[in-house]
Formats: sequence, structure tokens, C-alpha cells
Amino acid sequence: MSASTKRAAAKPNEIYLERLYDAPVEAVWNAWVDPAQAAHWWGPRGFSLTTHSKSLSVGGQWRYTMHGPDGTDYPNIATYFEIEEHHKLVYDHGATDDTPALFRVTVFFTAIGKKTLMEMTMALATPEAAAQTRQFIKQAGGEATWDRFAEYLAEQTESKHRFVINRSFDTSIETMYDVWTKADHFSKWLPPTGFTMEFMRADLHEGGSSFYKMSNGSNVTMYGRAFYLEMKRPDRLVYTQQFCDEHENISRHPMAPTWPETMQTTVEFTAEGENRTRVTVTWEPVGDVKDDELQAFIKERRGMTMGWTGSFDKLEAYLSAA
Repeated sequence: MSASTKRAAAKPNEIYLERLYDAPVEAVWNAWVDPAQAAHWWGPRGFSLTTHSKSLSVGGQWRYTMHGPDGTDYPNIATYFEIEEHHKLVYDHGATDDTPALFRVTVFFTAIGKKTLMEMTMALATPEAAAQTRQFIKQAGGEATWDRFAEYLAEQTESKHRFVINRSFDTSIETMYDVWTKADHFSKWLPPTGFTMEFMRADLHEGGSSFYKMSNGSNVTMYGRAFYLEMKRPDRLVYTQQFCDEHENISRHPMAPTWPETMQTTVEFTAEGENRTRVTVTWEPVGDVKDDELQAFIKERRGMTMGWTGSFDKLEAYLSAA
């Protein structure tokens, strides 16, 4: 059954999501159930986690506190109902000593070669509660939990440092591919807020390249170039980016001199329905990456989330207006 079929089969009071992780099922399972590993990725960006106790057994509980970036603490109690090692977890989420659980979670882990498909269903009391929770997750950045999980797994299984972000849009996969691969579309939504983007060269095809500038119309103008390594319609796009000057000589980020010289962007498009597409962006430094450049990249993940979220908001508005 495809992702779009499973999503359509979800009940009105359920929230369904799935992710395909580039890690074996044992590694994915262990990162879920080991609280020491969960502390590295559980929760939105900027949050940290303290585990007070955990009993991974039917009827057992995981008691932990999420610490928000503003210092707010969020106590949680998860109670387990089903456990099938490397395959299935069922638990209640969001309870405290004084309040009941918010919803029941069912997670399946399926090995697909050396990768793992994670399928999660959150069941709430009513369709209205599901809609409210879906909106809360979006506003709180809860979807970033699964992006952080992908980053953590890449570090643990591949020794790779990446940035990952997902967003689902109400448009077909063909349309989504076009707004990423046609310059007249791409330039309308990618630039940071307050900036415009102009292509001086736009050979957007596999093996091609582009040269562009972004400007805020006053005192900041940035030039960049991209080289297109893969363009597999409608599923995948891979390109590298570098800052440069107006003559295409490689330069550094004008506001971050230790930013990596070359970044690789991988964009994967997943149909979640006839007119719904999930976009997964993976960003990573490539080439001769110095240690200070790598550290600058790692420290800037929250900033990257804000930047890409701004672009995705503009893309959402652009698609709605089309």
C-alpha cells in the first residue's frame, strides 16, 4: 500500500506520517528506545531532553522532561502497550501525573534493504482534536523531530553531518518538481524574505549550471552558482551551490566567512496523494571541508530551519496563488 493510500485510509481522528531512513532497522529501533540516544534528537530544534526513568515493557513507562529553548519544561509520561522488537511500538503520549495522555501512537519499523521505513499513526479522541494537534505540531516545529532523527542516524551510521527539513504541500508531484527546476518559478519563492533573485544563466538540466544573484534592493547583493548533478523527474534533484562574485569567482558567505565553500542540496519529492507532495531537503557540506567550516554548519541548524521555513512559507503562498 502506497503512502498516499495509507494516508487516505487514516481515520478522521488520526494523524499519519512516514519517513524512509537511510539506516538499518536495528539502528533505527535502538535510537528510538535507548533514552541516551533519544536525547540527541527527540523533540523540535532547540529542545533538550532529560529522562527520569524508562521501562521498555508492556505496561512500563518512559518518564521524561522536554526543555524548551525559552527555559519552559514539559513533563511527559509515555506508557507502553505493545512492543515487538525492531518492528512495532504502541504507547500513549503526553500524559503527566495530573493529566491523561493526549493521544495513542502506533509506530511500525520495516526493513527495506539497508533502509528503514518508519510509519507512525497518532490516534486522538476526535477529528477536531486531531486538527488542533496537527496545527500545534506545525507551529511548534514538531515535524523537525523526524528531521533531527535523520541527521542523528546519518552521524551514527555514516559519520556524515547533514541538515534535513521536510514540508508537505497541497500540489501534485509534477507541479512541485517544476517549481524547483524552472528558473521563473524557483526565483519567486527561494530567496530570503526581503530579497529578490535573478538568474544570469539558467541551464537547469542534469550536467548544467546556473549563475544568479540575490539582492535586498539596497546594500546587500549576493552572487551564487549551482551545478546540477541529478535531475530525475519527478522524484529527485541534486545540485551543489557556491557563493561567488559577479565574475563567478568563488567567494565566501558575505556574513559567515567560515561557512563551507561548497554545499550539496538533495531534494526528494514524495507523492502523499494526487494533489499533495512532501518535499525533503537534505543539505550537507562537500569537498575539502575544514573543521571550523563543519562546526559552523553544525551550529547553524536552527538558523537553517528558519531560513528554509521562510522559503517554504513563500512557496506555499506561491502555489496557492497560482
